[in-house]
Amino acid sequence: MDFESKITSREISELLWEMEKTIGTAESCTGGRIAEAIISVPGASKYFKGGIISYVNEVKERLLGVSHQVLEEKTAVCEEVAIQMVEGACRTLNTDYAVSATGIAGPTGGTKEIPVGTIWLACGNASRIKTMKVEEDHGRDINLAIATSQAMQMLLEYLKEEQQDSGANEG
Repeated sequence: MDFESKITSREISELLWEMEKTIGTAESCTGGRIAEAIISVPGASKYFKGGIISYVNEVKERLLGVSHQVLEEKTAVCEEVAIQMVEGACRTLNTDYAVSATGIAGPTGGTKEIPVGTIWLACGNASRIKTMKVEEDHGRDINLAIATSQAMQMLLEYLKEEQQDSGANEG
């Protein structure tokens, strides 16, 4: 893990610790890399409950409650699936927040409509979810590293917004 990622992980850790909130992950193409980044900070067991690696649609449906119809009509690589994965992870893992990733890391598997390197990321909770689409193909390893880094950065921004919102509500 690079230095920038370690800083992001530490900032996420501090926010979750201060807010006394929990998090989990629902990962497809990233295969646990986001969870690994989150738990790289000592003391992560205070806020990280677990992760679900839902590499196949069956697991997305059964464990995360992703809609079969959405998977059939739009494939697993779409914003709706990333959102449903966050909702399902919060529910299944009983966490305050979750992060998800679903996409095509490559080198094969892409189509004209959904090329290799397309990865949808999401983070949030039942009431507010942020999404992001990663679209460039730099080869499998780099695609996965970029997706993990972007997911962590998006999560950090989300948590900062949540902390500001809760602080505004208290005052």
